[in-house]
Amino acid sequence: MVDLVVEERVKYPPFEPNRWEPQALPLAVQRSVIGTYESKDEAMNELKQRAPMFTLGGEDTWMVEHRYFIGDELVESISESSWVDQRPYPNVVKRQRRGWYLLPNPFHNIVRKFINSVVILLLIALAYLAISPILIMFNIPVYGIRTVRLGLLDYPVLATFVVPLIFLPLMIRVFANLIELKRQNTFLQRNLKDPIITFQQTSVTDQPLAIEIEFPEWDDEWNHVDVFWRVGVLPPSREALLKTLNRKANAQPPPGLSTELPHHWEEGLDDGTAGGEDAPMEIQEVKGGLYLRPMRIMASGGTQRWKKGETVSLDPPNPIWPGTFKSELIRVHWECILRIDRQRGGALFWVQPLNVAHHSHQTSLEHLPLYDGRSESDLR
Repeated sequence: MVDLVVEERVKYPPFEPNRWEPQALPLAVQRSVIGTYESKDEAMNELKQRAPMFTLGGEDTWMVEHRYFIGDELVESISESSWVDQRPYPNVVKRQRRGWYLLPNPFHNIVRKFINSVVILLLIALAYLAISPILIMFNIPVYGIRTVRLGLLDYPVLATFVVPLIFLPLMIRVFANLIELKRQNTFLQRNLKDPIITFQQTSVTDQPLAIEIEFPEWDDEWNHVDVFWRVGVLPPSREALLKTLNRKANAQPPPGLSTELPHHWEEGLDDGTAGGEDAPMEIQEVKGGLYLRPMRIMASGGTQRWKKGETVSLDPPNPIWPGTFKSELIRVHWECILRIDRQRGGALFWVQPLNVAHHSHQTSLEHLPLYDGRSESDLR
């Protein structure tokens, strides 16, 4: 008698993955017994009916892996066929990756870069003030160190130039968020009808995607529509991750996870992989928000401009990715996106989740394309 075991291993990148060291974060491993069989051949036959194996990344970097064991022996390869995951979509897809979305105001991205420059300028100014007595000792001319009285305190003249630069980005962000709220209200009042998307065949990871698109309602301010599809890995369930790493929900979280944040809408939308503003201010009446967060591991397939009455054919991503996979720990997600270019108000997006079948070969990707998780950095 032999046990057939499925193993999932995940080291998912936190918010802003470029700031983290993958080697320093724990690898979550979850094993479960599928069943017990009389022989290895019988167990191998059972594998033909299950999801194919795939490995994304490696042990020294970010990693997402799904594999099987027969007893203590790792299954090297199996005779695989196309397999479709029929399980329901996780809550994060239902709420945050389906329907209409707006493109954030470019002010957010510009101001974020400006803040970095201001911080560097502030540190330089503080270092200059700190060494100014030494410069004076060596008769080196210094500027901006004389004081100016503001209220009851004296401040260096240099501070009167640097400090306003620190508050300027904050005021711009407040102004940009007010604009975002107005744009969201205007779009919701529009009550735009959903496009009709027809898939001509079952979607497979290594085959082109053929679709037909109709717009029941066309706006005169729309210039054109670009269609593309993409695949990525969504964050694992926080609850499953804590359980796998043997951590309690109310205890100190493992490295890479922040303490649990209040759920603004409902549970399952906050993965808790670090604190950071992933989207501008959003109207809370819309469950999940109106800004699409990029998947932190993500690759795009072909792009084609839509023309009325013509079929859109999109090439698959290269290299080939695994198909849709939905578990608490591993969530390989596919979606089709319509990017509508408008004369004003920024681009508009329609997002359609896809249930894509695995291709007939085992998938192994060494290099994973990473994104920081901010909606303002996606879909430009």
